[in-house]
Amino acid sequence: MAEEHRCETPEGHRLCVNNCGFFGSSATMNLCSNCYGDLCLKQQQQASMKSTVESSLSPVIAPVLENYAAELEIPTTKKTEEKKPIQIPTEQPSPPQRPNRCTVCRKRVGLTGFMCRCGTTFCGSHRYPEVHGCTFDFKSAGREEIAKANPLVIAAKLQKI
Repeated sequence: MAEEHRCETPEGHRLCVNNCGFFGSSATMNLCSNCYGDLCLKQQQQASMKSTVESSLSPVIAPVLENYAAELEIPTTKKTEEKKPIQIPTEQPSPPQRPNRCTVCRKRVGLTGFMCRCGTTFCGSHRYPEVHGCTFDFKSAGREEIAKANPLVIAAKLQKI
């Protein structure tokens, strides 16, 4: 009789319903954390799949219903009449490419080029502002950053008694 109690799990602890060997809880529908996570992920995927199917079918079903209504001479609603065919752009705008040459010496820099704050690309030897004659005003930019980071704090004046 003592052997029977040793094999049983204590009250409140139940093995996972999927028989994976881990313990489950009533909060997770008697599933372990791994199986519960998989179940939630599967439900999310099914919901997203269902929404994509519904959205892809709605443009296909509307013209069929319009044709069917025209054959039966039933007036259609305003919503179906106002829909315009969707035009898909054939050309994709390409992202702007970085210049691949140094502005000063025209040396090819590729991915190792340095973008200056003045907006141009330089090689390793011309990357410093003093070397390439940078037009960016570092002092005013620094002052603006400090002013933003440290707002002026003024205490209210005390009234004299």
